[in-house]
Amino acid sequence: MLVLTLVAGSLFVGQQSLGQENSSELFKTDVLPILKAKCAKCHNADAQKGELNLTGANAILDGGESGAVISTDDPEASLLWEYIESGEMPPEKSPQLTQAEKDRIHQWIKSGAKTGAEANRQQELTQLDILPILQLRCTVCHGTRVKEGDLDLRSVESILAGGKSGPAIIAGNAKESLLLKRVHAGEMPPKQQLVRVSVKPVADSEIKLIEDWIASGAKTVEIEEDVANGKPDPLISDEDREFWSFVPPVKASIPAAKQPAKARNAVDYFVMAKLDELGLELSPEASRRTLIRRLYFDLLGLPPAPAEIAEFESDTRLDAYERLVEKLLASPEYGSRWGSYWLDLAGYADSEGLQESDRFRPAAYRYRDYVISSFNRDKSYARFVMEQLAGDELADYTDPENVSQQVYENVIATGFMRMTIDGTFAGITGFVPDRLVVVGDLLQVYTSSMLGLTMKCAKCHTHKFDPIPQRDYYRLAAIFKGALDENDWLIPIREGAEPGQRDRFMKLAPTEERRAWQAEHDRIDSEISKLESDLESLRQATTDRLEKDRLERLPETIRGDVATALATVDEKRSEIQKYLAEKFADTITVDPAKLAEVDEDFKKVEESTTNQIKSLNNSRPEELLVRALWDRGAPSPTYILKRGDYLTPGRPVGPGVPSVLVPDNRPLKVQPGFEESPGTGRRLALAKWMVEEDHPLTARVMVNRIWRYHFGQGIVRTLDDFGIAGARPTHQELLDWLAVEFMQHGWSIKHMHRLMLLSATYRQQSLIRDEHL
Repeated sequence: MLVLTLVAGSLFVGQQSLGQENSSELFKTDVLPILKAKCAKCHNADAQKGELNLTGANAILDGGESGAVISTDDPEASLLWEYIESGEMPPEKSPQLTQAEKDRIHQWIKSGAKTGAEANRQQELTQLDILPILQLRCTVCHGTRVKEGDLDLRSVESILAGGKSGPAIIAGNAKESLLLKRVHAGEMPPKQQLVRVSVKPVADSEIKLIEDWIASGAKTVEIEEDVANGKPDPLISDEDREFWSFVPPVKASIPAAKQPAKARNAVDYFVMAKLDELGLELSPEASRRTLIRRLYFDLLGLPPAPAEIAEFESDTRLDAYERLVEKLLASPEYGSRWGSYWLDLAGYADSEGLQESDRFRPAAYRYRDYVISSFNRDKSYARFVMEQLAGDELADYTDPENVSQQVYENVIATGFMRMTIDGTFAGITGFVPDRLVVVGDLLQVYTSSMLGLTMKCAKCHTHKFDPIPQRDYYRLAAIFKGALDENDWLIPIREGAEPGQRDRFMKLAPTEERRAWQAEHDRIDSEISKLESDLESLRQATTDRLEKDRLERLPETIRGDVATALATVDEKRSEIQKYLAEKFADTITVDPAKLAEVDEDFKKVEESTTNQIKSLNNSRPEELLVRALWDRGAPSPTYILKRGDYLTPGRPVGPGVPSVLVPDNRPLKVQPGFEESPGTGRRLALAKWMVEEDHPLTARVMVNRIWRYHFGQGIVRTLDDFGIAGARPTHQELLDWLAVEFMQHGWSIKHMHRLMLLSATYRQQSLIRDEHL
């Protein structure tokens, strides 16, 4: 029986070996040529969609942005086969795999999916496999802000240096390493603190990785963050960069029109040229009643009063319409109307918005007022963008004696990045995945409102339509990480500590306002102090009077002795004095704390004083808070998360913007905004890039929004999506002319209003004409 078993085992091993040999041979002779022929256009060494190269055995084993594409444990579950079987790969417009080719690939998969390169590949653990685990599980107590036991676990150097108890690890000796001893003992992270600090225990698989890394000598390799470098980008092709919205706008020459007398400005020439091509012309001008109502609703969101309509209809001045436009643009209601559009984009709300815990947002209104004021003052849109993305990095706000109104506004403007729903105010809802949701929502608000792009899906994989690799999503996330670091988090609601220590509120006000605020607090403190002092004086006097009255009721023969006994401290009393004190203390002594219970007059004064103090405290000016976002120094590393899973970090990336929007793939110029700035300068670099004259999207997206609210539909109908899945512009030359005009005139939104509102195109009547029925 034993012989049979051994023979059967030998046959099995032989078959398995033969299967693997056949598998690798099948790969070389059949599968690799198929992949090269049908897949290499998008997945080669120079063009790696999804960061996947399918032109060689080692490259295939390296996998792509979603991890390994070949599963050695379960070949049928390999991502490569999953994409092929579902028809997702190759994409529709590419040469398709024949059924015979699919069958051949499937046969290879079933036979073990071997490439022949497996034997030469040996996975070696390095700090890149370990530091993300420690960052996730340990650095809340041993990292940036807190270093319990003087231990910092953010780098190999600090791990080896250790803390008060010595080095955290001993390279080559996992068993004696203190770090693992604490983890195995359940002391790290401490179980009783897990929910409070929103950290989960170290998983068994993670412990195994740490053990193996230490045992193998705690190997380290040089880390280079993936950033733009000015060289050709293998993930973005020249064809990708040629899409209309990724090319900087150019101001075309104003076209000719068949009826130039009807044109009032450049807008009309562009529109009329298109109409000429279609054999159409502008409709007649609307009535004055219609025009004033149209202007009021578009600029103020309110109808004009009957008297205002009558006044405009009877105004015979040639520039009556122009005067009305200027009057409405100067109205305070203009800022409220047009500011509301922007507040909607930012997601403005006065509460957090969570269904079961809709917490109030202190000081959120300051951002609302900032937006309204910015529109009313016609703040340059370039400045408006920069303040909202990097207001804290534009000027020094750290000296309370030197905070101007402009510096104050800069910081308030960062409230733009605090308007998404943030449920991380409680330990149980504040774990890393919850924090990453907040980061993702912010990126979505920024990209859709200012860039007119959808990037959310690039969190898990390369964008399905636009040339936005997953890498670029995490580069963008790295820009905001100085302020929104999932490993160094602040909660969104006020904590008991000083603002900014554990919450995302800053104690800030213009210097003069802060002094006035402090003076008012000092005045109230002084009044309260006087009231309390007067009450205590009265308390003492009333207590003395009541005790004296009670003594007077005692017989004269013992009155003096009792008074002396009560006035003498216990340890110095004679036996007789102790007797007298014990016998008469309750009768004579009055407890000052309970004085109101025995004296009605004092009770009335105490109640009045208490009410006055309460009233004074209620009259204190509110805390000088700003709901802001600010950089807190060097953040933790940013890793590409495979399939968006925080438990599967890939390679580290540095700060960067979508590569397709930067023709020469130049790196982001990151530098602090002011001397001794606590910030990283990353968001400031982003803000400056956003308003460069050759930026393809910033101006286009904003003028398209303005056009939509005046004409009912944007030149690009999909306001938040200028990408490949979005609508194409109905008149790109006009859009680009407006975008460049916008930039050339100081990014003035009111200038754009005037161009559009004063045009003959805007003034047309909207009635149906018989000749067009």
